[in-house]
Amino acid sequence: MGKSSTTTTKDAQALFQSLRSAYTATPTNLKIIDLYVMFAVFTAVIQVVYMAIVGSFPFNSFLSGVLSCVGTAVLAVCLRIQVNKENKEFKDLPPERAFADFVLCNLVLHLVIMNFLG
Repeated sequence: MGKSSTTTTKDAQALFQSLRSAYTATPTNLKIIDLYVMFAVFTAVIQVVYMAIVGSFPFNSFLSGVLSCVGTAVLAVCLRIQVNKENKEFKDLPPERAFADFVLCNLVLHLVIMNFLG
Protein backbone atom coordinates (compact mmCIF):
# COMPACT_ATOMS: atom_id res chain seq x y z
CA MET A 1 0.00 0.00 0.00
CA GLY A 2 2.77 2.46 0.89
CA LYS A 3 4.86 1.52 -2.12
CA SER A 4 1.97 2.20 -4.50
CA SER A 5 1.41 5.72 -3.18
CA THR A 6 5.15 6.45 -3.40
CA THR A 7 5.18 5.32 -7.02
CA THR A 8 2.11 7.42 -7.77
CA THR A 9 3.72 10.47 -6.18
CA LYS A 10 6.90 10.01 -8.20
CA ASP A 11 4.89 9.56 -11.38
CA ALA A 12 2.92 12.72 -10.67
CA GLN A 13 6.11 14.67 -9.99
CA ALA A 14 7.66 13.38 -13.20
CA LEU A 15 4.53 14.34 -15.13
CA PHE A 16 4.49 17.88 -13.73
CA GLN A 17 8.22 18.27 -14.37
CA SER A 18 7.85 17.18 -18.00
CA LEU A 19 4.86 19.49 -18.51
CA ARG A 20 6.77 22.40 -16.98
CA SER A 21 9.83 21.80 -19.15
CA ALA A 22 7.67 21.47 -22.28
CA TYR A 23 5.77 24.67 -21.46
CA THR A 24 8.97 26.68 -21.00
CA ALA A 25 9.70 26.01 -24.67
CA THR A 26 6.33 27.49 -25.66
CA PRO A 27 6.59 30.83 -27.51
CA THR A 28 5.64 33.98 -25.62
CA ASN A 29 2.69 34.85 -27.85
CA LEU A 30 1.07 31.49 -27.07
CA LYS A 31 1.66 32.02 -23.35
CA ILE A 32 -0.11 35.37 -23.58
CA ILE A 33 -3.08 33.72 -25.28
CA ASP A 34 -3.08 31.03 -22.57
CA LEU A 35 -3.18 33.75 -19.92
CA TYR A 36 -6.12 35.41 -21.69
CA VAL A 37 -7.99 32.08 -21.80
CA MET A 38 -7.37 31.50 -18.10
CA PHE A 39 -8.62 35.03 -17.34
CA ALA A 40 -11.82 34.46 -19.33
CA VAL A 41 -12.51 31.13 -17.63
CA PHE A 42 -11.72 32.60 -14.20
CA THR A 43 -14.15 35.46 -14.86
CA ALA A 44 -16.88 32.96 -15.82
CA VAL A 45 -16.25 30.99 -12.62
CA ILE A 46 -16.45 34.17 -10.53
CA GLN A 47 -19.79 35.02 -12.16
CA VAL A 48 -21.18 31.53 -11.44
CA VAL A 49 -20.05 31.74 -7.80
CA TYR A 50 -21.59 35.20 -7.49
CA MET A 51 -24.85 33.89 -8.95
CA ALA A 52 -24.84 30.97 -6.50
CA ILE A 53 -24.33 33.31 -3.54
CA VAL A 54 -26.49 36.29 -4.46
CA GLY A 55 -29.04 34.82 -6.86
CA SER A 56 -29.79 35.12 -10.52
CA PHE A 57 -32.54 37.73 -10.63
CA PRO A 58 -31.68 39.15 -14.05
CA PHE A 59 -31.06 35.69 -15.51
CA ASN A 60 -30.43 37.10 -19.00
CA SER A 61 -27.58 39.17 -17.61
CA PHE A 62 -26.06 36.15 -15.90
CA LEU A 63 -26.31 34.04 -19.05
CA SER A 64 -24.92 36.83 -21.18
CA GLY A 65 -21.94 37.33 -18.92
CA VAL A 66 -21.06 33.65 -18.64
CA LEU A 67 -21.60 32.94 -22.33
CA SER A 68 -19.49 35.97 -23.21
CA CYS A 69 -16.61 34.66 -21.11
CA VAL A 70 -16.91 31.09 -22.36
CA GLY A 71 -17.30 32.18 -25.98
CA THR A 72 -14.30 34.46 -25.75
CA ALA A 73 -12.25 31.64 -24.23
CA VAL A 74 -13.25 29.28 -27.04
CA LEU A 75 -12.37 31.84 -29.69
CA ALA A 76 -9.02 32.46 -28.00
CA VAL A 77 -8.28 28.72 -28.03
CA CYS A 78 -9.07 28.71 -31.75
CA LEU A 79 -6.68 31.64 -32.20
CA ARG A 80 -3.99 29.74 -30.28
CA ILE A 81 -4.43 26.72 -32.52
CA GLN A 82 -4.15 28.83 -35.66
CA VAL A 83 -1.13 30.85 -34.49
CA ASN A 84 0.87 27.86 -33.22
CA LYS A 85 3.83 27.27 -35.55
CA GLU A 86 3.94 23.55 -34.72
CA ASN A 87 0.41 23.05 -36.05
CA LYS A 88 0.82 21.90 -39.65
CA GLU A 89 -2.88 22.26 -40.46
CA PHE A 90 -2.74 26.07 -40.47
CA LYS A 91 0.80 26.56 -41.78
CA ASP A 92 -0.39 28.63 -44.77
CA LEU A 93 -2.52 30.92 -42.61
CA PRO A 94 -0.70 34.14 -41.64
CA PRO A 95 -1.02 35.17 -37.97
CA GLU A 96 -2.56 38.50 -39.00
CA ARG A 97 -5.42 36.68 -40.71
CA ALA A 98 -5.96 34.47 -37.66
CA PHE A 99 -6.08 37.55 -35.43
CA ALA A 100 -8.51 39.29 -37.81
CA ASP A 101 -10.77 36.23 -37.69
CA PHE A 102 -10.56 36.30 -33.88
CA VAL A 103 -11.55 39.97 -33.73
CA LEU A 104 -14.40 39.57 -36.21
CA CYS A 105 -15.80 36.51 -34.43
CA ASN A 106 -15.55 38.30 -31.07
CA LEU A 107 -17.44 41.24 -32.55
CA VAL A 108 -20.23 38.95 -33.79
CA LEU A 109 -20.30 37.08 -30.47
CA HIS A 110 -20.65 40.24 -28.45
CA LEU A 111 -23.29 41.71 -30.79
CA VAL A 112 -25.35 38.55 -30.26
CA ILE A 113 -24.84 38.77 -26.51
CA MET A 114 -25.86 42.43 -26.44
CA ASN A 115 -28.96 41.50 -28.40
CA PHE A 116 -29.71 38.73 -25.89
CA LEU A 117 -29.53 41.22 -23.02
CA GLY A 118 -32.52 42.99 -24.48
